[in-house]
Parts: sequence; C-alpha cells; structure tokens
Amino acid sequence: MRGVKRKKKKEMAKLDLVKEYKVYYKVGAKPKIVEFGPVKYLTIGGKGEPAGEVFTSKIEALYPLAYGIKKVCKDKGNDFGVPKLEGLWWVESNKPALEVPRSEWCWKLLIRMPKFVTNEMILSIQPEVAKKKKNGLIQKISFEKITEGKCVQIMHIGPYSTEPETINTLMDFMAKSGLSVNGLHHEIYLSDPRKTESSKMKTLIRYPVK
Repeated sequence: MRGVKRKKKKEMAKLDLVKEYKVYYKVGAKPKIVEFGPVKYLTIGGKGEPAGEVFTSKIEALYPLAYGIKKVCKDKGNDFGVPKLEGLWWVESNKPALEVPRSEWCWKLLIRMPKFVTNEMILSIQPEVAKKKKNGLIQKISFEKITEGKCVQIMHIGPYSTEPETINTLMDFMAKSGLSVNGLHHEIYLSDPRKTESSKMKTLIRYPVK
C-alpha cells in the first residue's frame, strides 16, 4: 500500500563468543597470565596422527552436532555463532611429546558452547543428527564442563610445525614467573589451514599452571 511504511522485521541478535570472551580467544605474541572459570564444551576424544583419518572423522562428527544445537537455540531466540575448534593434547609416556610418535598422541577435540546450552538439549537432538548425517560418531560426543583456572597463553603465528619455538617461549616465561604446568596442552585453531597461508596461521596455545 502506498504511503504505508512496512515495519522491518527485527533481526535476532547473535551471540559472538569470540567477541564476548576476548581474553579467552585473543592474546599477543608475548605470554600472558589469565584465569578462566568453568566453560561448557562439546567434546570427543581419540588417539593418532593430527589431521589423520581418525582425527578428521571426529571433527566431521563435532560440527554437525554443534550446528544442530545452534538451530535449536536459534528457534528459542538464543542464536550464536559456532566458534573455532579447540584441542587438548597429551601423551601416555614420560617422554616429551615430540619424542613420541605422532600416531601415539592423545587428544580431545572441543567446541565451546554458550552458557544457555544444556545437556538435555544436546541429548534430545543427538540421535536425530546422527541419523540424518549417517554418522555414528555423533552419538559418542560428550557435553563437558571444564575449569582450567589459572593459565598462561600465547599466540603462535605460523605453521603447526614451528609451534615448539613458541612453546619454549611460554615455558621460559613460566619458569621465570615461578609457575609450573598444571593441566593439558590446549590449542585454539583461529585460522582455517585450507584458506590461510601457513606463515600467517594463528593458533592460541594455553597451559593451566600453578
């Protein structure tokens, strides 16, 4: 109708976890001491070569469930952007990780979830998503609350192969600060290796400390 202004549909605000929790996702090239309370995650564990077949299959299970949860939340008026992949790493050996074959590395992949996501919400859609995607691994995904507490973190810029240099910088900082490792090696993959030049890739590296 002429002369009648149509009301614009009000867009739903979408929670951006990276902007909401800047300290969690951002740090400079120098080590920094931070502290975190409990955080909710979708998690799935495994063992083997990073980016190998098992590793990749677990990632391919995590994301469909994360986006399924996003849809449920959006329908309830709580939309959010699915954040970056994270990983906890360790070895079942007294040797330094780099002296252990990569095929024996253990890991737990994580995708952070907003505070309003619940275990009941995930359990209600998990079977449906697994059936739709024809992926039984989706049923093996857990919902965990992890508290790392006091941590030190640093941004690694470059390929994954040069991470040891950045980790050494972090370890030197811990030693000078009278701190010691008190948890698992934690990485947040801020860059997509399929789209980013290796020299410009950003990986946040974190260790709980005491």
